[in-house]
Amino acid sequence: MPNRRLVSRRRALWLGLASLTSIGAIATARAGYQSYYQSLDNPKRDFKVTGYAPLKKRAEAKGIIFGSAIRQDLLVSDSRLATSFAQQCGILVPEWELKWNILRPAPDKFDFSKADWLAQFARTHGMLFRGHTLVWYQVLPKWFNEIVNRQNAEKFLVEHIATVTKHYAGQMHSWDVVNEAIEPEQRRSDGLRNSPWLEFLGPDYIELAFRVAAQADPKALLVYNDYGLEYDTPTDEARRTAVLKLLERLKSRGTPLHALGIQSHLTGHETRFNPKKLQNFLADVASLGLKILITELDVVDQKLPVDAAVRDRIVARVYEDFLSVVLDEPAVIAVLTWGLSDRHTWLSNHAPRSDSASVRPLPFDSNLKSKLAWNAMARAFDNARKR
Repeated sequence: MPNRRLVSRRRALWLGLASLTSIGAIATARAGYQSYYQSLDNPKRDFKVTGYAPLKKRAEAKGIIFGSAIRQDLLVSDSRLATSFAQQCGILVPEWELKWNILRPAPDKFDFSKADWLAQFARTHGMLFRGHTLVWYQVLPKWFNEIVNRQNAEKFLVEHIATVTKHYAGQMHSWDVVNEAIEPEQRRSDGLRNSPWLEFLGPDYIELAFRVAAQADPKALLVYNDYGLEYDTPTDEARRTAVLKLLERLKSRGTPLHALGIQSHLTGHETRFNPKKLQNFLADVASLGLKILITELDVVDQKLPVDAAVRDRIVARVYEDFLSVVLDEPAVIAVLTWGLSDRHTWLSNHAPRSDSASVRPLPFDSNLKSKLAWNAMARAFDNARKR
């Protein structure tokens, strides 16, 4: 018993020392985090705006289109959201309804009912309508893997694009014809992502998609859309280089490509933002005769402090700093958020917070009250050069 007590006392001493060391490390880490977040947050920054004009009106005044993605079921079930959406947005993007797995439940069947409802909502409220997306490597229906192969892939691709674009011919402002075809980390010399389309059809599937879309709907603006192009990191730099090479290759072949879509899922805690590098990239894209759309804008607050006021200030800063840079490029003609209200955002599931606090990535909160992010966007539009 005495020996056991001695061991216990020694163990307690070591545990105590270890705890003190751990506490010291934790305190140091917390001090570091606090200093880091203080560098992101400026409580004195002024996000005041003049007047109450909705975002679409502020954008229109400068020749810019503002809008958002939305699901049909949300507009049907949430009248307050529908009203706010119609007030704020000049263009509507179906979030899911035009993707393969929703639109094409069977190889020989297309279901346009939900997308048609959204098209009618847009017309009723004087909004433009935008298509997302004709060709993507994700959300393909279950039957795709069972049926599509090298022998018939071109038939399915052409049939799908022609059928969908003809259905909405003359109604679409723009189409994301091909989405996320670049992935430099897979180390192909052309930077393309390994996908079923690349496997079955080779690199020319991208040009084929644009040509079919242009033939079926010659009035729509045809867009290549991708992500990870915004920050001064090796990964984003590689993606910018690969995307630019793809655009140059397509344009050199006379492909009917009209614009680049930059998704812009921004990160609240990311500090590696280089305005000059982004401006140079935008200028390079514009030099190809292409327009630019910001297509899926939101700000991930996953690693920001739990305090909502602090988070909102940091998120608003990210919005205003980013938009101030991109809207300085005259080729940027549209800014679209991926959702309008925190009540319904894909980030609740894809980038939840470890503290279980609700995410706050969008211009309106879950009660449809405008936040500092709305102010930041309004200010960016007000200060933008006129197109």
